[in-house]
Amino acid sequence: MYFWEFLFIRTGLLYLAYTALSGTAFYLWPGLIPYFKTGHVHAGLMGFFLSMVMGVAYWMMPRPGRLRQDRLEAATYMALNTGLILRLVLEPWMLHSGNPVLRLFLGGAGLLQLGAVGLFIYAMTRRVVTGEMLLQLRAKREAKAPEQ
Repeated sequence: MYFWEFLFIRTGLLYLAYTALSGTAFYLWPGLIPYFKTGHVHAGLMGFFLSMVMGVAYWMMPRPGRLRQDRLEAATYMALNTGLILRLVLEPWMLHSGNPVLRLFLGGAGLLQLGAVGLFIYAMTRRVVTGEMLLQLRAKREAKAPEQ
């Protein structure tokens, strides 16, 4: 497992803990629900579930032609988590304060998350190949290799 896959999975576990804690807090302090409910759902789905899916996919999906995607993995991780953390902080603040300017920043946070999904889709399209495509890549690699 490489560095970014490790971070995706570990960060996903942190979001799982946040989701469990916030869900429990809703029973103890129901007044928090209007401010944190959407963030609770996003932490569970985007933070835990999507981080785990992305981390495991980057880790386990085949790497045709010994493909390395460190920059794509890093960009995906940064965009997903920056957008999600901004949402978890700014949304309750906006709902409590009523400050409309925060909505613009929340839009930016959503665009970061959307960008992360787009980067992940692009990265996976390079990995999801047929057996025939793998044979073609192998043939190209062997043709380029110097004879010994």
